[in-house]
Amino acid sequence: MSKAIVLYLHVHQPYRIRHYTIFDTATNHDYFDAPYESRESNEQIIHKVAEKSYIPTNRHLIELLNENPDFKLSLSITGTVLEQLEKWSPEALQSFKDLVGTGRVEIVAETYHHSLAFFYSREEFETQVAMHREKVQQLFGQTPKVFRNTELAYNNDLAYWADKAGYKGILAEGWDKVLDWRSPNYVYRPAYTDNIRLLMKNYKLSDDIAFRFGNRNWEGWPLTADKFAHWLNADPNATNFDLFMDYETFGEHQWHDTGIFDFLKHLPKEWLKTPGNTFMTVSEALDSFEAKDHIDVPYTVTWADTERDLSAWLGNAMQGSAITSLYELQDKILGTGDLSLIEDWRRLQTSDHFYYMCTKWFNDGDIHAYFSPYETPYEAYINFVNAYHDVRFRLSEKGIEV
Repeated sequence: MSKAIVLYLHVHQPYRIRHYTIFDTATNHDYFDAPYESRESNEQIIHKVAEKSYIPTNRHLIELLNENPDFKLSLSITGTVLEQLEKWSPEALQSFKDLVGTGRVEIVAETYHHSLAFFYSREEFETQVAMHREKVQQLFGQTPKVFRNTELAYNNDLAYWADKAGYKGILAEGWDKVLDWRSPNYVYRPAYTDNIRLLMKNYKLSDDIAFRFGNRNWEGWPLTADKFAHWLNADPNATNFDLFMDYETFGEHQWHDTGIFDFLKHLPKEWLKTPGNTFMTVSEALDSFEAKDHIDVPYTVTWADTERDLSAWLGNAMQGSAITSLYELQDKILGTGDLSLIEDWRRLQTSDHFYYMCTKWFNDGDIHAYFSPYETPYEAYINFVNAYHDVRFRLSEKGIEV
């Protein structure tokens, strides 16, 4: 029986809100273009991540695809990062085009603006999914067949929607409380659906690479490709090992000097040594293996923090009021037909803005602080609220009461 590694990597960068004060409100409508030397400069961050992660990772992946006919992978890439690569790092964008051009890389569908719109506005959610599909078709010539929601946020309602929308599969976190006694190393069928299949992240194996790889105090260190392949081969009944992680794992979260690129280089060879072992895209895994069981997820599960819920984005009053207030403007914003205003409103929906407002502490808090361009969650909130009030001002300028 064949066993497949299903490698899925996620590419995303938001439009971070610059230092935007109350004095900017009603006078300067530019929320996102920070000076290049500042912490929240989107251009500077794109250059840094492209040079440290995207370009070298794509170079290594193309080499692996050329050297190993059985090597394949899947990726998702948000509209917001594609726009920034087009503007500031065409070399990195071309490297993604070259990667997809090999014919063995599948692009996964998602929301254009990496938003939580599914939980606030089905209409806006579907608009962003359509925008993303068109962008992927335009740049890469693919039409996605498998869906993932922002931050792997998943529940029965989302699976039902994706089934009705015609997707063959959907991705989710293989969280213990959801799987119960089951293993994430199989294909499943979401509850209350007719056709769609479900792939669930093996978070333990994924996080060994994404979070623990460079930790010299981890009992598994150093993680070599042959050791990792041995761990996978130790499961005699598994069909698919779903390794889901951020693209920035390679070179940004795990720096080059940890050996992460050497690990990536040697993994296919070590895995393919064993007869029957292979790599599959998400679609190939869904097509190749029968569903092991139904999975019922009545509440929302994500891939973030120890709780694996939406609390990383909606766990405090600042976050809740900010996102609710933003979506309450939807009808008025869309009714203006002002494309610039609508786009600014959509960029403010990006989930990262609410993640930066998270006030959790201890281990999760350290992770939140690492990813944030702001000194504190309160600074993130103030910048967002000032931009939000300027959006309201722009509506009032058009004679729209808010």
